[in-house]
Amino acid sequence: MSKILFSHSYYYKLDPKQWKNKTPFPPLGTLYAASLLREKGYSVDLFDTNLLDNPSAIQFVLEEKCPKYLVIYDDGFNYLTKMCLTNMREACFEMIKIGKKNNCLVIVCSSDSTDHYQKYFEKGADFIIQGEGEITLLELINSLEVKQSFETIPGIVFKKDHEINIGKKREVLQNLDELPLPAWDLIDIKAYKNIWKQSGQKFTLNIATTRGCPYKCNWCAKPIYGNRYNAHSPEYIVREIAFLQEKYGVSRFWMCDDIFGLKPNWVQEFNTELQKANLKINYYIQSRVDLLLKEDTIEALAKSGCEEVWVGAESASQKILDAMDKGTKVEEIYEASQLLKSKKIRVAFFLQFGYLGETKEEIHKTITMVKELRPDNIGISVSYPLPGTPFYEKVKDDLKLKANWTDSDDFEMMFQGTYSTQFYRKLQRYVHKEFRKSQGIHNLKNILKNPLRLNFTKIKSIAKLAYYIPSAIVTSFQLKKLN
Repeated sequence: MSKILFSHSYYYKLDPKQWKNKTPFPPLGTLYAASLLREKGYSVDLFDTNLLDNPSAIQFVLEEKCPKYLVIYDDGFNYLTKMCLTNMREACFEMIKIGKKNNCLVIVCSSDSTDHYQKYFEKGADFIIQGEGEITLLELINSLEVKQSFETIPGIVFKKDHEINIGKKREVLQNLDELPLPAWDLIDIKAYKNIWKQSGQKFTLNIATTRGCPYKCNWCAKPIYGNRYNAHSPEYIVREIAFLQEKYGVSRFWMCDDIFGLKPNWVQEFNTELQKANLKINYYIQSRVDLLLKEDTIEALAKSGCEEVWVGAESASQKILDAMDKGTKVEEIYEASQLLKSKKIRVAFFLQFGYLGETKEEIHKTITMVKELRPDNIGISVSYPLPGTPFYEKVKDDLKLKANWTDSDDFEMMFQGTYSTQFYRKLQRYVHKEFRKSQGIHNLKNILKNPLRLNFTKIKSIAKLAYYIPSAIVTSFQLKKLN
């Protein structure tokens, strides 16, 4: 059967903020698609762009492999691809160009091509896959191989007689266990491990236990997996973990679900399956504060090896949370954070500034929450309008020359918010400084009470107070001038 070269369009080196972290993850969504096509008899290879400088290297791979199909299949589990960064879009356009020069039929499946398929056709793409892509891709290539009509296949966009045709929507896959394990063998795991060594963190691989999210946060884009929520069985995930531990010696994982463990009793059953398989792991997740408070979820997370939970706190203003259709309460952020800490699980906050109607008082509430709860980490962004979301519809008239960030550290306001881009960039730095300052002061007080608890991390945190205290004062003064 014909050769397929799989690739994707995320390059960590084209996103300086992410590359600086030195914690790259393989393109999991791409590996799922490659695994399914290989299981069905196709010869597959992978051109993994994650650790590369630019798209030009694909030329040599195409010359060597001579594939019939170039499938640029982005990792839908990587939130960075949902941001549709222009650096990655341009890289994808270049890959399409090179693919066509090498006589490939080019198929693209990504959040950005779903939203902007016209631009991809202009660059030479033959097909765009919208929504969950594995089954659509298999049906499309099967049809092309035997020269059968593909026009009724759900989930594809194609050109015919210079007209763009959009197929009906593909229903999402409900039984995820039907999919073979991702094609991990196509990845150069050693290369990833070498990068992770530079981060000082234990090597970690990404696993997805679910697809989709049933919640209605009005700024969150879901062009691939949608609002339907489906989960792998705990047995499937434990089998994958056992394979990765035995094959590659990996025992730490990033559960990259939008929301981990939403299905009732899933976390509890996952813990039971790990114990039955005698597997000891550490992992970290994303979740919701209201979900964490249900039943004995936090207890089961702790027993199964969860070391850190990232929650979408977003804001300490109930007015802003309600405007976002977040569906959570500020008091739940406080309660869940305290419970996680009581079980020795680190808690980290995603924070979002700049949402419509945000005032100085709302910003102050959020900073106060960070100082009071002292999360172990924070990630800060400004509200970012993504096509297909209700939030985008509210602000689309403001989007003119620029509608996407260049990279994930761009931080430019894309619409008319309460304050300027310069203000929010400065605010990001200020909140980080206040966050580090509160950690250092807390550690200093604890050390004075109990010197025996002194360790290198706490000493480092305390020492940095000499920088963060005066720096926060200066940044606070600069923010006032920008108000």
